[in-house]
Amino acid sequence: MTQPREHDAPPHLAWETNPSALDSRLARLEEENAQLRQAVESHAVVDQALGVLMAVWRLPPTDGWDVLREVSQHLNTKLSSVAEHVIGWALGQPMPTQVRQELQERVSQRKGA
Repeated sequence: MTQPREHDAPPHLAWETNPSALDSRLARLEEENAQLRQAVESHAVVDQALGVLMAVWRLPPTDGWDVLREVSQHLNTKLSSVAEHVIGWALGQPMPTQVRQELQERVSQRKGA
């Protein structure tokens, strides 16, 4: 029986024979972790904005989601940015005119449907 060679190590043990493989894997995992953290934070912001739309304009959650998505797409702005403007507005901050107009138009379409 022959002994396994260094390059035959299973992927999860590659760091034992190649420290740079560990560094590379660690960097990938840190990046993935950062992306997941950002996704969770963005999701929370969107959920809060949905709550504002539901409370202020009495929109059901699916309509609120559609409104945020449509405003985002029409203005070519990240959904989380639109959501942040909605939350800021609910807290007394001015909403950018373009976002406010687009939001009102989309809400009116939903309410008129």
